[in-house]
Amino acid sequence: MRDFAGPLGGPGLARRKKARSRQARERAVEAIKTAARRSERPTVVGIANAACVSRSWLYTQTDLITAINELQQRAPAPHRAPRHAASDASLHRRLETALERNRQLRDRMNELTRKLETAHGEIRRLRTLNQPPTR
Repeated sequence: MRDFAGPLGGPGLARRKKARSRQARERAVEAIKTAARRSERPTVVGIANAACVSRSWLYTQTDLITAINELQQRAPAPHRAPRHAASDASLHRRLETALERNRQLRDRMNELTRKLETAHGEIRRLRTLNQPPTR
């Protein structure tokens, strides 16, 4: 027999909600433990994904966030190779390319503006031809 007690849910709904919350918490705790065993720097996103919970829910669990922060302090940040700045020649080429593209777009805009002005003039001419004579 089901625990459903009408459209508002009743006591069965509350029990199922508590069970889902408990299961989510257990999955999050297990994901944190797994991250600690791996000696990797955990992230909230990574833990949330591993536990199949939302980040917003995880942020409401202050003790779990504290545990993740402690693991982050223990694990070193991943080493990233430094980015090299673009050379002056490369920047100069990019600037020249951008300026040339701007010139092309400006020319195209001027051409379209001329065509639009011509079309408006033609519309005006046709309207004046079709108007009845005034007294």
